[in-house]
Amino acid sequence: MKFSYITVLLIFLFTNCNQDYSINEEKYHRIGGIEQWITIKGLDRGNPIVLFIHGGPGSPMSPYSDNIFEKWFDNFTVVNWDQRGSGRTYKKNAPEQLTKDFLIANHLTLDQMVEDGIELTEFLTQYLNQKNVILMAESWGTVLATKMAANRPDLFHCYIGTSQIVNLQQSLSFGFDRTQQLAEQQQDSVAIKKLKILGKPPYPNGRTAGNLFRVIKKYEKELSKPLPENFYQIGTEYGNGNDRKARAEGDDYSFFSLIGDQELGVKGMNENIDLYHLGKDLKIPIHIYQGENDILCPKEINKPYFDAIKQETKSFDLIENTGHGITPEILKKQYRLLMEKYRQ
Repeated sequence: MKFSYITVLLIFLFTNCNQDYSINEEKYHRIGGIEQWITIKGLDRGNPIVLFIHGGPGSPMSPYSDNIFEKWFDNFTVVNWDQRGSGRTYKKNAPEQLTKDFLIANHLTLDQMVEDGIELTEFLTQYLNQKNVILMAESWGTVLATKMAANRPDLFHCYIGTSQIVNLQQSLSFGFDRTQQLAEQQQDSVAIKKLKILGKPPYPNGRTAGNLFRVIKKYEKELSKPLPENFYQIGTEYGNGNDRKARAEGDDYSFFSLIGDQELGVKGMNENIDLYHLGKDLKIPIHIYQGENDILCPKEINKPYFDAIKQETKSFDLIENTGHGITPEILKKQYRLLMEKYRQ
């Protein structure tokens, strides 16, 4: 049976119009020799890939992804990754009971996590048949992302960071001084007492550093516009006891590796965090979004670093009434930037 040209064309158009190009995958993928959890979501797998590198370390974004990035799925394929030591990746690879021997033998390293991120990016470009990826990160994730971009600029279209870390030791010292100043101004005897007991960083272990973080977060919250109640809303499939346990334990485990432990002889990853050592000649566009009231990753430290970067395409956006991490306002600005400049 012979078909006319018009008939063949109509059959082709009908077939392709009914083909589903969307992607909605949540799965383990082998990265760096272990099974690591990733989610890949979007309405058209041909859309640009956005790889989000979460903070913490140990604070995965995948449980909140659908709520936070839902509007992005129309125009981007959004990938979230539970990094080594966090969330479902931690659950898959950790023992039933954490021991000192396990912590000593299996503490996280910055170099390994950067390698993991690059391996994941290589997989995504091949799997989705795209040349490169839009790299996004917040807080701790900005360290991984900046090093990933510096090591393999060919894999990335641009880098977008929120609450950029430059030198974590400097950030901790700044955070202590700033919160002490605020506590004295408000005559906050409870915070003043806590800070006196802690003393100035560096600290011998993650538990001590975590106590400083809690005081910092208290003041950031007071100085900043509150987040919507449903912003960090956990997806139904992540609300079970096993996932909650994995997130909590992974957070502790990752933070142990970040700060280290003098008693156990484990050096923290924070000792190796100084982005000035990367050099300042980044090969891809860089866009930083910074909360004006961010105490942990302050503009006083990351803006001079940004100014020193030798990259023609770069921007630094200071957001008023905002503290540490992503907010709906920041995401709206980032989405607008991507739609205008990077959705090709």
